[in-house]
Amino acid sequence: MAQVRFLDALSQTIREEMRRDPSIFVMGEDVRQGVYGVTAGLWQEFGDKRVLDTPLSETAFMGAAVGAAAVGMRPIVGSLSSFMWVAMDQFVNQVAKMKYMFGGQARLPIVYRVGMTYGNNIAAHHSDRPHPLFMNIPGFKIVMPTTPYDAKGLLRTAIRDDDPVLFFEDNSLMGIRGEVPDGDYTIPFGVADIKRPGTDVTIVALGGMMRRALAAAEQLAQEGISAEVVDPRSLVPLDKQTILDSVAKTGRLVVVDPAHKTCSAASEICAMVAQEGFWTLQAPAQRVCSLMVHFPFSPALEKHVFPNEEKIIAAVKRTLE
Repeated sequence: MAQVRFLDALSQTIREEMRRDPSIFVMGEDVRQGVYGVTAGLWQEFGDKRVLDTPLSETAFMGAAVGAAAVGMRPIVGSLSSFMWVAMDQFVNQVAKMKYMFGGQARLPIVYRVGMTYGNNIAAHHSDRPHPLFMNIPGFKIVMPTTPYDAKGLLRTAIRDDDPVLFFEDNSLMGIRGEVPDGDYTIPFGVADIKRPGTDVTIVALGGMMRRALAAAEQLAQEGISAEVVDPRSLVPLDKQTILDSVAKTGRLVVVDPAHKTCSAASEICAMVAQEGFWTLQAPAQRVCSLMVHFPFSPALEKHVFPNEEKIIAAVKRTLE
């Protein structure tokens, strides 16, 4: 299998799916020039009608995707996570509710590709990680890949799904490489992946936190602590059973989430294990999340806000005390 960058795995999938299905089109800010890399070259191949540069108005183009999808098109919409706030009325009252309110008569096959950028000193207006908020809203499927292989398989599943999918792309992963097979393959939602087996503690890691969790697990192994690292891959639906089975084996749980701690995805996973797997826990579950502050511009301050290997290791050791 070829070694492919995360970014290129996304780009390949969109191109392959657009060749397969003429109802698929791409729109967003600067997608024709491909300034973020993923959509580069699509305009040259597919032209003006299928690669649409939009005005600087998330309310307009994220809402336009609803109308396009309702009449049979399959839009792929690109944006950044911090810009989702501008279109919250469209997301909450239209995208999430339309199928339910129309009694299932409306299909909304939309993929919102949402880039999450943090840790690059771009300050509070561009550093949000809002995936937990959308977990609280019925009607979305929420995906967060961590490897090029998963990115390609999950994005293809998302594009072919008839429900709206929020596809969160952690931009800290865009340059990583991994093996990606040729040909058409999909990865179903709601199926977690064990990225590293272990016996002493379960670490569930989301998005760009996966690299930090694996690095922490490697350091822990040198101290004789065996960490099992679990990647949920999708948050809605969530593969509860894989997480519960892992905790039943290890007796300990640490969840690493780039979002703020309060009402985070980490909080939901810890609550689920406490409710459905309480008697398997040998210690209180631990959350390793971003601090409850806005992301500062200062490089010296920002590095203290989000999770890192040291914080993960400290949380693991608290479960072993």
